[in-house]
Parts: sequence; C-alpha cells; structure tokens
Amino acid sequence: MNAQQPTVPSVLLPEILEFSPQLILDDIINYANEAITNTVDALEGFLFRWASVREERVKEDWDSTQEVEQGLVAFQTLLESHTDIAFDFFEAWSLRNIFAIPADLPVVVPHQENLDLDYPPERETELMTEIDELRRKIDAQRRLKRVLTRAVRKSSADRRRSERRLEQLSFLQSPQVYELAGLPEQYRSTFSAVSSLPPLTPEAVAAFSQSPLADPGKRPWEVNKMGYLDWASKQLLAKATHDGSAGSLAVGSLVESTTAVAKTPDLMRLMETSSTSQYVSVPPPCDP
Repeated sequence: MNAQQPTVPSVLLPEILEFSPQLILDDIINYANEAITNTVDALEGFLFRWASVREERVKEDWDSTQEVEQGLVAFQTLLESHTDIAFDFFEAWSLRNIFAIPADLPVVVPHQENLDLDYPPERETELMTEIDELRRKIDAQRRLKRVLTRAVRKSSADRRRSERRLEQLSFLQSPQVYELAGLPEQYRSTFSAVSSLPPLTPEAVAAFSQSPLADPGKRPWEVNKMGYLDWASKQLLAKATHDGSAGSLAVGSLVESTTAVAKTPDLMRLMETSSTSQYVSVPPPCDP
C-alpha cells in the first residue's frame, strides 16, 4: 500500500474551499436517513392495509398490528445500521480523496491573491500593533455612537418639553402683552420728568397746602391763635415742673388732658380750666 501523501491541514480547508467539507457530508448523511424514514413510513401504510385485507380473507385470530410494528422496527433498524456503515466509509473516503489537497500544490485563495507573505517578523508585529490600535479606535467610535445616540434622545425629549412650555406661554404673544411692554418706558420717562423738577421751597409747599407762611419778623405767639396756644402750653409745662409735687400732679393731669385733645376749642377750654384750678395765669408777653 502506498503511503498517503501529506495534505493541507483540515483547518485550512474551509478557508480555501469557502465552505466546511464536514458540513456538506453531514447534510448528505441526513438526506439518506430522511429517505429511510420516508420509506419506512410508506411501507407502514402498505403493510397495515395488507394486514387488514388478510384478516378479512382468512378470518383468523391474528394480531396484525403488533406483528407489523415489530417488523417495521426491525426493518428500520437494519436499514439504518447498513446506512451508517456505508456512509462512514463514504465520509472517510471523501475526506481523504475529494476534500484532500496535496501540500505541495500551489493554491492561492481569492482573498490572499497578490499578497506578500514574506514580511519579516518585525513588520508583522507592527501590523498587529496597528490592527490592535484600529480595533481600539473602532471600539471607541462605537461607544461614542452610543453616547451620541443617548444624547440625541435626551435632546429630543428636552425639545418636546420646551415646545410644550412654549405652547403654554403662547398667550404672552397677544397684543395686550405688547401694550404692557411699553409701560416701563413710560414709567422711566415720568420718573425722569419728575427728577428734573426743582426742589420744593416753603413758598411752594404753602402754595400747595394753601396755608399762610409764618412771618420771620413775628414771635410764635403773634403769628396766629395756634401759635399762641402752643406757646402757652409750653410755658405752663415749664412752670409746673418747677412747682414741686403739686405742680407735677397738675402737669400730669394737663398732659393727660392734652393727649386727649383733638380740636382747638377743646384745647382752649382745657387751658382755661387748668389756669383757674391752679391759680396760674400766663399773660402774653409785651412787645419790647
């Protein structure tokens, strides 16, 4: 027997043939087993019909179902056994002859055509490093894509939320709102106009309040009735303070009464009553 020539390793066969030889052999064996199953199924129907006709013709006590099933199982087992043996030889012969490529046969696969495989190990190391770097970049790009996808989804959600808010605030675009927008400018112009006015003088205040101004050449009690009453009250308070405890009581009653006074006639009556009860008289000062 001739020694078998060295062949290409079986690991490289799928790369060269672009399909796996073992898979195609398995498919052939499966088709054969499927044919056996179909044959047994067809034979089963035929045997059951034959057994029924024989029972009617012979009219014997014969259990045809059990015997037919046992015969079919034995027949199927026999066929599968011979098929397995035959296809085991077929598989081994195919792998040694059909799908065997001699090692010395110059075979160039399509995806390796025009490639220079004589690079030194240093160059191969550089290429592998470059490939690893490219893989890292691809992985980084994939991660960036996922991050950008999430960002786009978040931005879309924010945009929809902003659109809903804009729709809720759409009433601000009504003409009335535009009219209100001009009010601050009017307020500023009014404030500027008021700020530019000259400061108020006593003459202007008197003109606005329509009250006579005090004459700088007159004393307080000579101005008017209220001025005299104010001066007299101060004189009474000052004198009562120097009169001791009795005067203090009088001053206290006078102060309490004065705080309850709300009108000018009440103040005048109070002054007359206090002067009579304490025998205090305050003559108006004489002109110098």
